[in-house]
Amino acid sequence: MAGAYLSHQQKVMRLYKKSLRHLESWCVHRDRYRFFACLLRERFDEHKDEKDLVKATRLLKAGEEEFWTTQHPQPYIFPDSPGGTSYERYDCYKVPEWTLEHWHPSEKAMYPDYFSKREQWKKLREQSWDREVQQLVKETPADGPKSEALPPARKEGDLPPLWWQHVTRPRERPT
Repeated sequence: MAGAYLSHQQKVMRLYKKSLRHLESWCVHRDRYRFFACLLRERFDEHKDEKDLVKATRLLKAGEEEFWTTQHPQPYIFPDSPGGTSYERYDCYKVPEWTLEHWHPSEKAMYPDYFSKREQWKKLREQSWDREVQQLVKETPADGPKSEALPPARKEGDLPPLWWQHVTRPRERPT
């Protein structure tokens, strides 16, 4: 399954951001980093109004090649990002949604808005579950799914399959 294509502008913006992030890894001191970041921005701004798409594509390719040759061998990775030291650290604290069923009514009374909305979601899930499963069965190839991507809702007013998992996902970090 092919993903969406990136526009030229998106590619340039991602190259610029990657370049800034790797520049941070090269320049530890903030004043030096800011100086080189301004020089980098000036290089990108030189060609921001380029109308010739062929020339702009060549410039982008040259910029990507330059980035590849000058990238940092051990770039700084933010702790919560994939590959970081704290990535998915708090997964053990994520409590499944079904545990809310066992809360005492006095505990539920502290969050009346959430629990009233949750009751509406539960009714909606009961109504839409059969349609969601039928859609999944109908649209899944015989040799199994090709990716983890779920199909979108096909009719006006229908919900996408397994929408419940996204609505009731656990909090990202414990308090």
